Amino acid sequence: MTTGATDSPAALYGNASLVFGVLGLITAVVVGYVGLAFPVLFGALGVTFGALGLPKRLHRARCVTGLTTGALALLYLVFLLFTFGG
Repeated sequence: MTTGATDSPAALYGNASLVFGVLGLITAVVVGYVGLAFPVLFGALGVTFGALGLPKRLHRARCVTGLTTGALALLYLVFLLFTFGG
């Protein structure tokens, strides 16, 4: 019988990735109102926490979802910049 903690901070990577990825995607859609910094920040954090959480094998579905939505937010912004940028 162990008396140590069974959870680790790595267990939160999936939740953080999911939240930041979804926030990145939502703010990327309304980028005209919130500016460019928030979608880039949220998308990058979603991708980062998703990539950190995948090797830990905790909440893998949440990590993959956060990684995907964060990457979609970043790719959408890059598409907008290449299409409408000077």
